[in-house]
Amino acid sequence: MQDITIWHNAKCSKSRNAINLLEEKNINADVVKYLESTPSAEEIKNVLALLGMSAKELMRKGETVYKDLGLDEVNDEAKLIETMAQNPILIERPIIIRGNKAVIARPIENLEELLK
Repeated sequence: MQDITIWHNAKCSKSRNAINLLEEKNINADVVKYLESTPSAEEIKNVLALLGMSAKELMRKGETVYKDLGLDEVNDEAKLIETMAQNPILIERPIIIRGNKAVIARPIENLEELLK
């Protein structure tokens, strides 16, 4: 099986569920606690390409910082990516990366599909 990386937040139940599923399937994953080890703008850009989505689609719009920064009005992709690099709480989770594919494990079935 290809190497798997998970951008993980231990406080998030969906993220913990993804870790549990990987453990149940005896899959070792490189766990990146992205709130502590913040991904660079380039890493976020690469993950967006793997996910096939825009920066705005990856953002957690319910976060206070999203509202405080007025990000609803921002459409500049580079600015949004840089904002996520500076405020990683804005990054939707969990993100699981396997080879040249990535998914957000919301719902968990997305991860199951990636593992097939």
